[in-house]
Amino acid sequence: MAAPAASAAPPSGAALREVMFVGNNWDGTADVIASSGNFARIGRVNIIPDKDERLWEIYLNPIKLAFFLGIRSGPGEGHDQFVDDMYTTPDGSAVVASRPSFADVVSIDLATGRVKWRFPVSGYRSDHMAVSPDGRRVAVSASTSNTVHVLDIETGRQVGSFGTGDKPHENVFTDGGRYLWNMSIGEVNTALDDPGMDWTKGDRRITVVDAATFQQVKVIDMRQRLDAFGRSDLSDSVRPVAFTPDESRLYFQVSFYNGFLEYDVATDRITRVKELPKNPNTSLDRTTWVNDSRHHGMSMSPAGDKLCIAGTMDDYAVIVDRATLREATPVTASKPYWATVSGDGRSCVISESGSDQVTAIDFATGRKLVSVPVGDHPQRVRIGHVPTGWTGPATR
Repeated sequence: MAAPAASAAPPSGAALREVMFVGNNWDGTADVIASSGNFARIGRVNIIPDKDERLWEIYLNPIKLAFFLGIRSGPGEGHDQFVDDMYTTPDGSAVVASRPSFADVVSIDLATGRVKWRFPVSGYRSDHMAVSPDGRRVAVSASTSNTVHVLDIETGRQVGSFGTGDKPHENVFTDGGRYLWNMSIGEVNTALDDPGMDWTKGDRRITVVDAATFQQVKVIDMRQRLDAFGRSDLSDSVRPVAFTPDESRLYFQVSFYNGFLEYDVATDRITRVKELPKNPNTSLDRTTWVNDSRHHGMSMSPAGDKLCIAGTMDDYAVIVDRATLREATPVTASKPYWATVSGDGRSCVISESGSDQVTAIDFATGRKLVSVPVGDHPQRVRIGHVPTGWTGPATR
């Protein structure tokens, strides 16, 4: 089974509450909200309590400063990227987060708000993470070094690493944690977005490794599979993905496309493609699309019968029936950047980075349920756990 977009379940008998962490990328904070129901805000965590120290390190190093400013002008859209991804430890005592602009991963104590440990990634930017099904290891993509680091979630000690294609992005554990998949997206920050310049985007591929030895098991080049399927017009830059519960099918988004594809894992071939509605107000100038995204964010219902798609540049999210690929009526949303599953499994929760809120959409009906305000530019949303009665760190 693919590891869900959640932290591992808490130890039996532990007094913990299931919640959702919402990473506010430009704020450097994480809002903690109820994982279902009214999704009410519970508390907020400062993910950059050591901001001044990190900035001094950067300012005193010309190379680090160049990358820091490059992140701000590129993927940050003029803002620093202070929090990307996050997971809680199994005991609910800390949240572990990747901080792209600081090129690191930190563990923040949920009782005190202080940094418990810090791991600087190789290169100059950290990105998407994944937690193992047992909650003990966290994998983080190091964008500029084409490396995935795997860390002990309690200590921050590196237990392994492996090489990837250019600009590693999404990570997913499969088969109960036996394998780890990484999707590299290539160069997404240039203006060379014309299809004829696709060759400039670098080596984009899926790398599958043994999660115990970190040895490469398989490399999947979607360029070959897309060409065989008759879609040589589509980019082979694999963005967010979702596995079926039995892991027989992989659904994935690619750069510049308003839709997604279905990949049969056993036969190693693309089997279906779904194009979703275009917003007539969306600019046709690809260079205006954020980091080569058109649609970015997808999740699957626990039963595996519905997909939830975030139409980032088309300003909507939509539920799609997996069997028929028929979509429900799109739900208007402002630059939705991610999609995950609520704690009770009944709804899809999207981050609306353009309006600083998260919105829950009912899987069964495809209709909007509720929106909750959060911090500046929410992106990743993950299930986690905090101590029962927790409302935020004692110190800020």
